[in-house]
Amino acid sequence: MTLPFPVKTTAPPPMGKGTLSRQLVMRTTALVAVVTIVLSLFTALASFQILQSQLDDRLEAAASRPLLRGGASGNDFQNGPGDLGGSGLIRVDGPMDGYVLKVNDVAVDYYVSTPDTITEEAAKQLLTLDASSGRVTVRVSGGGLYRVVVREHQGVKTVVGLPYDAVSAPMSSQLIMTGLLTLGAILLSYVGARRVVERSLRPLTRLAATATQVSNLPLDSGEGHVPIRVAPADANPASEVGQVGLAFNHMLDNVEGALAARHRSETKVRRFVADASHELRNPLASIRGYAELTRRGSEELPTDAAHALGRIEAESERMSALVQDLLLLARLDSEPTLDLQPTDLTEIVLNTVSDARAASADHTWALNLPEDVVMGRADANRLHQVVANLLANARTHTPPGTRVETALSRVAGWAVISVTDNGPGVPAEIQDSVFERFTRADVSRVRQAGGSSTGLGLAIVAAVVNAHGGQVALDSRPGHTRFTIRVPLAA
Repeated sequence: MTLPFPVKTTAPPPMGKGTLSRQLVMRTTALVAVVTIVLSLFTALASFQILQSQLDDRLEAAASRPLLRGGASGNDFQNGPGDLGGSGLIRVDGPMDGYVLKVNDVAVDYYVSTPDTITEEAAKQLLTLDASSGRVTVRVSGGGLYRVVVREHQGVKTVVGLPYDAVSAPMSSQLIMTGLLTLGAILLSYVGARRVVERSLRPLTRLAATATQVSNLPLDSGEGHVPIRVAPADANPASEVGQVGLAFNHMLDNVEGALAARHRSETKVRRFVADASHELRNPLASIRGYAELTRRGSEELPTDAAHALGRIEAESERMSALVQDLLLLARLDSEPTLDLQPTDLTEIVLNTVSDARAASADHTWALNLPEDVVMGRADANRLHQVVANLLANARTHTPPGTRVETALSRVAGWAVISVTDNGPGVPAEIQDSVFERFTRADVSRVRQAGGSSTGLGLAIVAAVVNAHGGQVALDSRPGHTRFTIRVPLAA
């Protein structure tokens, strides 16, 4: 089916919803994000294990230092509550970066080797730890996180702890930096993937533009020449898009060949129809003339002979009209030249409706005309024929009493003529082909007695309107049928 207007497709935005570029960019970015996050997690886990292993080594070194028996100078101890004498206190020799608790199985006493004094609450918390627990991380009341180890020797429990900041502080910094780097990598991958995808899909965009240009070519008539092809750079079979472009060019070659063959065949058929119609005109005129002469020349004819002569005259007239229609269509197909002049369309509509009213008084004929005269650029005789064909179509295919309204208006540079009836409507199965030659709807639309149809009336309407550079359309359903034609307004 030929579209009345050129197809204008707008390319979707590069990252529009549902586009291939959006899918590729988002999937590539998601893949990079997953890989980056997984690597960051593994790196953070490895760093955590290394830092904690180093802290545990320091902790073991501190816990294994030689112990000195109590009795050291008072500068070595900061005593907690209670008498420390004879309690068997010992301490770790050398500097200590954390709490050191030493108690025996009788007394619960504590001291620290740093200037800070451990609280009694923290001491009791740490004393609850068991030597079998190994190295553990605990939150000391009032002191934060510590990595501690418990040792028991000769009934004496020693708790050695180091601040966990040696692990938590570097890990916090690393996680922040890793997070920022991960976000940066994801953003960079999005920008890079978008540019790469857009650049990679440019040949596909050019291929779509070529297809759009081909779709707007008037291939329904003429020789069917398709001058557009995909550029050689976009038809390189080395790439997937190039393979599509190459296949598209092969398809266009095939279509062009098929259209050329169709045009040659149609040209032969049209030439035959034109020649045959032209050759039939003289024999038909002779038949009509001899029939009329015979009927007038004999004073008395048998009834059967008179009836036969009447039928010969009637059928020869109908065939002559058919031949005239075929000749007109052949001329419009080969040389659609019309005498286009500023034409009073209001007068044409008035005259055609008046003729239709005289031909069929049992229909209701209505007019809807603007106050001002509408001037169109048209061939007056051919446009009169178009409107007359539309009114004849309504008269022939609708029952008596049908209301037929003819309207004339101006719409955006067009003169619009419409013929509307409230008859049975055009069957849906033939609406797409109603303007093709020899299309009939006799099976469903009511026909008047004695009426005849060649199936060329609407084909002539479409051909003449197209030759005017206009448009023709149909809108039909039961109880409403409207034929609309548009021709350019006169300048």
